[in-house]
Amino acid sequence: MKSRSLIIASLAATAATPAFAQDAVYIEPYPRPEVPEPEPAGLPDAAREMVETAIATGDPDKVNTVIQIARHTYPAGGPELDRLEAAFKANRQRIVAAEEARKRESLRNAGPLEGWTGKGEFGALASSGNSEDLGVTAAFRANRVGLTWRHRVTARFDFQRSDGDTTRERYLASYEPSFDLSKRAFVYGLAQYERDEFAGFSSRYSASSGIGYRPFDRDGLRLELKGGPAWRRTELVDPLTASSDDSYLAALAAMELEWRIADNLTLTESANAFIHSSNSTYLALTGLEAGIGKRLKARLSYSIEYDTDPPVDTEATDTLSRISLIYDF
Repeated sequence: MKSRSLIIASLAATAATPAFAQDAVYIEPYPRPEVPEPEPAGLPDAAREMVETAIATGDPDKVNTVIQIARHTYPAGGPELDRLEAAFKANRQRIVAAEEARKRESLRNAGPLEGWTGKGEFGALASSGNSEDLGVTAAFRANRVGLTWRHRVTARFDFQRSDGDTTRERYLASYEPSFDLSKRAFVYGLAQYERDEFAGFSSRYSASSGIGYRPFDRDGLRLELKGGPAWRRTELVDPLTASSDDSYLAALAAMELEWRIADNLTLTESANAFIHSSNSTYLALTGLEAGIGKRLKARLSYSIEYDTDPPVDTEATDTLSRISLIYDF
């Protein structure tokens, strides 16, 4: 009887307990350590998508950077990254080979007036005050690169007046074909005409043929060296000073440099030497070009020409500084 009373009292006490007491949450005195999820085997989908996005750009540098990051972050994905990288390189080789074949076919079928590239240059100066100066410089250069033949046409004109008198008037025109013997070696020909009465000659003709070499011939750096025998004829302004030595054989040594120092800054150097025992001519033209538009550049140049035996009453050294604009076409 007493035990039955205890059971009834216990049930009554339970029923009388408030509802919120039944919902109480038990809090452990020390939190359980979180168990990290196991690292997925292979390359995660997000990393694979990142690599495939880089591959879609076709940029080798970008692909290499992304794959290196993925290798470091997901070492287990190495085999799959190797497969993606190998597939990208093989596909890129096929694309490059197809593009080279297309270019060669285009050059093979190009007409004589097709495939030319070049640049036009124009500069001017004017001053007033103690002296009235007006000067103009203009130049044109065109190149055509074929499968084995290359052609270069150059023309330049300088004119200056000071206090109403002409103090400079110089013309130069040249044509230079070359034939590639190999990837770097070539043979060349050169025909050149000059006129500069202030330097003592009304006309100067030069012709040369020889062999050349291109140590560097890639986008951003081109260097060309050449040399061979040459023939020159000079018609002097004063016919009384003319002699049989106005036509002579000489040796030509020349170099052409085009070096892109930065994305929009290029250094150019053109130098040649016609070497003869009685009269040698040395010419160097240094230029610095800065891009100011898609096809437009500003150019600062300095030229120096030296004759070992100049005509009477003319200076042996002639220099000229130019500031001009260049348009590529």
